[in-house]
Amino acid sequence: MKIAHLSLEELGGLICQTLSDAGIDAVLSGGSCVSIWTDNLYSSNDMDMITMTLASQYQLSAVLESIGFKPVGRTRYFEHPDSAFALEFPSGPLMVGDEQIRDEQVHRLETTKGTLKLLSPTDCVKDRLAACYHWRDRQSWEQAVSVAKRHPPDWASLALWHKNEGELEAFSRFRDEVEKR
Repeated sequence: MKIAHLSLEELGGLICQTLSDAGIDAVLSGGSCVSIWTDNLYSSNDMDMITMTLASQYQLSAVLESIGFKPVGRTRYFEHPDSAFALEFPSGPLMVGDEQIRDEQVHRLETTKGTLKLLSPTDCVKDRLAACYHWRDRQSWEQAVSVAKRHPPDWASLALWHKNEGELEAFSRFRDEVEKR
C-alpha cells in the first residue's frame, strides 16, 4: 500500500482503522499527539500506539503487514518502506503518569483513511508533563505548554492530576507559564 503521501493524521487514521477492523483497539500517544495538537510545531519520528485490547505480536504483525508495515525483529516496533514514521507499541494500559485513560476519554478524529484515536489535548498535556517530571525533560515541558496554549486544558482535571502525581507546586508554575505567553 502506498502511504508516502499521507499526513500524520491520515496515517494514524489508517492504522487505527485497520487495527479496529481486526478487533484491535489502539490509541496514539506521545510525541505524535504533540505534533497533531500543535499543528506540527514539534515532530516525532515514531507513532506510539497503545493497545486498549489484548493483541499478541503475531496478531499485530499480521494486521500491520496488510498495509505494508513489517516488524523489526521480534519487537513491537514496525517500519514501512514508504513512511517517515515508525510504529511502536509500548505496553499498556494507556496511562498518563499514574492515571489510566479510559476509552470514553479518548479523542476521536475522523480522517479520510479512518478514525484516528488519540489522547485528548488535556491528556496529551498530562503525558508530556509526566515525562518532564519523571525524566526532568525540559522539552516535554515546552511541548505541554505549546499544546495547552492551542487547546486550553481542563484545568480542574489537570490540578487534580498534579495533586495525585505529587507535583501540586508545579501546577501553578505550569498554569502561569501557559497564561503569560
